[in-house]
Amino acid sequence: MSDVKISAADVKKLRDATGSGMMDCKKALTESGGDFDGAIEYLRKKGQKMAGKRADREAKEGVVIALTSDNKEKGIVVRLGCETDFVAKNEDFVNMAKEFANIALENMPASVEDLNALPYKDGLTIAKKIEEYTGVIGEKIEISKYANLEANGGQVVPYIHMGYRAGVIVAMNKDNADFTDAGKDVAMQVAAMRPLALDKGNVDPSIVEKEIEIGKDIARQEGKPEAIIEKIAMGKLNKFYKDNTLMNQQFVKDSSMTVASYLQSKDKDLTITNFKHIELG
Repeated sequence: MSDVKISAADVKKLRDATGSGMMDCKKALTESGGDFDGAIEYLRKKGQKMAGKRADREAKEGVVIALTSDNKEKGIVVRLGCETDFVAKNEDFVNMAKEFANIALENMPASVEDLNALPYKDGLTIAKKIEEYTGVIGEKIEISKYANLEANGGQVVPYIHMGYRAGVIVAMNKDNADFTDAGKDVAMQVAAMRPLALDKGNVDPSIVEKEIEIGKDIARQEGKPEAIIEKIAMGKLNKFYKDNTLMNQQFVKDSSMTVASYLQSKDKDLTITNFKHIELG
């Protein structure tokens, strides 16, 4: 260990640069003989070691950030996970998640892996920054989910639900600013009702097949005649669509309308073309 004297100013400078605790910064400077870059490298290696130790932990807490560009032509939603609610409420953690979200919005990567590979700052990728911050926080941290949308002539509207616990982006087919509030209403609907798909035609065929078979089994168990089993199953399938597809759900703000009819009340041609929903857990 070096006998070099470490000043409080040096410790503060390293803390400001890395976010690490005062004692960790002092130790890093001591171990590196007072070399600032060496101390940063020491802390990064500590983060790598910590990340390896906690790789099998679950990061179910965290924050979800939804953002759109100023012109509303594109949007992203990203989940930065951690292990505890205490860390999730840390201002530095939330701000880092916002920085990652802005990088995602600027670059529109295709996947979580591509997002992690993007440059952050100070020569680090996002993945390396997460490793470094793992050493600071002492918990597993990861970008666990990410999605994006482009408007294609319409607009993308974001919504963040319940203190960053869920995020939604919806793409509308019209870019008129008068419809932005309607888009937010629908994004809130997605967060509250968790639809599986946009409309009937967007449901995975394997799910449709499974629901039909479930409907038939229930009808048979109830002793219904075989001649009407298929009809009963299709009726249950239609109920499934009403509960689980966005455009057919009852609108939460006015149960007399579906989401589709709510949008049509704003403009006869207004619709949602896609949505993405990410939540914690």
